Amino acid sequence: MHTGGPGEGTLGARMIIGLISDVHANVIALEAVLDALDERGAEVIVCLGDLVGYGPLPNETVEMIKKRKVLTTLGAADERVAYSFAGPAARRKGVADEILEWTKSVMEPDNLAFLQSLSVQQRIQTPTGWLRFFHGSSDSTAVRLNLNQDPLTLGRLLERHRCNILVAGSTHVPFYRKISDTSMVLNPGSVGLSLNGEPGADYALLSITDTGMNLEMDKVEYDFAAAAFEVLAWGLPAEVAEAIQHGRMPERMGSGPDLEV
Repeated sequence: MHTGGPGEGTLGARMIIGLISDVHANVIALEAVLDALDERGAEVIVCLGDLVGYGPLPNETVEMIKKRKVLTTLGAADERVAYSFAGPAARRKGVADEILEWTKSVMEPDNLAFLQSLSVQQRIQTPTGWLRFFHGSSDSTAVRLNLNQDPLTLGRLLERHRCNILVAGSTHVPFYRKISDTSMVLNPGSVGLSLNGEPGADYALLSITDTGMNLEMDKVEYDFAAAAFEVLAWGLPAEVAEAIQHGRMPERMGSGPDLEV
C-alpha cells in the first residue's frame, strides 16, 4: 500500500475524464459503463477503487480494469482482500465480511498482486490544476471524507489537498458541489452497487479546458437480472442480488458503516 507520486497521470491541455468508483466485482456493470465512457469521448478513466467485494466476479473485474488501462486507487474492500492485516478486528453485521472471505479464496495471484500495487491516492494534472482522487480519504481507504460541507470549508479542504478538483468514493451515492468555475468536489457514485434508489451503473464525465469545466453525472442501464443471477449462481447472499436490481440496500443487509466492505 502506497500513495501516488506527484508526477503520475499528467495529461494534455484539454481533456475529458471519466470518473467511476465502487465496482464491487460486477463486471457486467463495469463493461457497460466503460463502453459508455468510451462512446462519450473520455480520454482517461479514473476509478476510485473497491474493485472487489459484494459481487461474484472479482478476477474478471480486475482483468477488465487492467485491460482497459483504467487509472485506479485502492479501495477499502481491495485493501482487506489484498492485505491480511487490514480491516476491523471484530466481525461486522451484514454480509460484507462473509463475501470478503469468499473473495480471498477465489482471487488469482496476478490479480491479487494488482490490488497490492494500487496507491491509496493519485493525482493528475488538468488544464485548470490538479485533480486528486481516492476512495475514502487521502490517507485511509476506510475513513470517508465528508464532501457535503459549505463552500468555504470545501475551499480549505482543496487547499490542504493541494488540488482544485477533489474526487472521493465509498458512499455509493452520487454527489457534487461546485466551489468556483475551476474547482469542485464530487463523488461519482457506484458502478456495481448503486444506492441512490435507481438501479444502474453510476459515472461522472468531466470536461476541462483552461477556462473552466463541465460536469455530467449519469447512470448506465445494464442487464441487472444477469448480474443478480451471477450473485446467486456463486452462492453469495441474495441480499446483494436484490440491491443490484433495486438500487438500494434491503433493510436486513445493513447500511451506513456496515455498508462499506
